[in-house]
Amino acid sequence: MSETQDNRLKRLKMRSWRRGTKEMDLILGPWSDAHLASLDPATLDLYEVLLDENDQDLYPWITGQSAAPERLAPLLDRIGVFARDRLRARP
Repeated sequence: MSETQDNRLKRLKMRSWRRGTKEMDLILGPWSDAHLASLDPATLDLYEVLLDENDQDLYPWITGQSAAPERLAPLLDRIGVFARDRLRARP
């Protein structure tokens, strides 16, 4: 039996909030809350691939400290913009 869309979104949100590092929890968790429900199926699949990456790789890719894999780069750029905008908006 295949997973329902609602269950998949819940699982991916949990994986986004429960990473290996607090920094990635605070980047991916809010982004997933704000965007997962609106992603098209292909982007949702790509996000799931992204979640399989190590936090030690994801963080420098998102922050621009190192080049991201070409396939993930557009999605990582979106996440990075979101994270930077959230930081700027903080009082």
